[in-house]
Amino acid sequence: MTQHVLLIEDEPNIAEAICFILTRAGLRVTHLAEGKGAPEAARRLAPDLVILDHMLPGMSGLDALLAIRADPATEALPVLMLTAKGLPRDREMAERAGVSRFMTKPFSNAEILAEVRALTGGA
Repeated sequence: MTQHVLLIEDEPNIAEAICFILTRAGLRVTHLAEGKGAPEAARRLAPDLVILDHMLPGMSGLDALLAIRADPATEALPVLMLTAKGLPRDREMAERAGVSRFMTKPFSNAEILAEVRALTGGA
């Protein structure tokens, strides 16, 4: 069965690049451009992985992550936070909120694919 990734990223160029990289690698990608609907989409779609930007319109990535972790249906879902906010305190806040992995922008195609494969069990 094809692995499914829920990508929550508001920057169109980054979202397009990630969608291209992941679909080319054989994954199915659903994209949302704001954080507000992220927790509900994670529950409804039951993806294998959520890639979540930190700074999003509607709801921050941290708030979306906290809501995902608070829901029994999604609490164990792997979440990769992808952000331009790479300071140690940003990473610490994400880790306290329950992020599975933390990756800063810019990133290489190989880096994001390796993280996705690690979090989805190989894809």
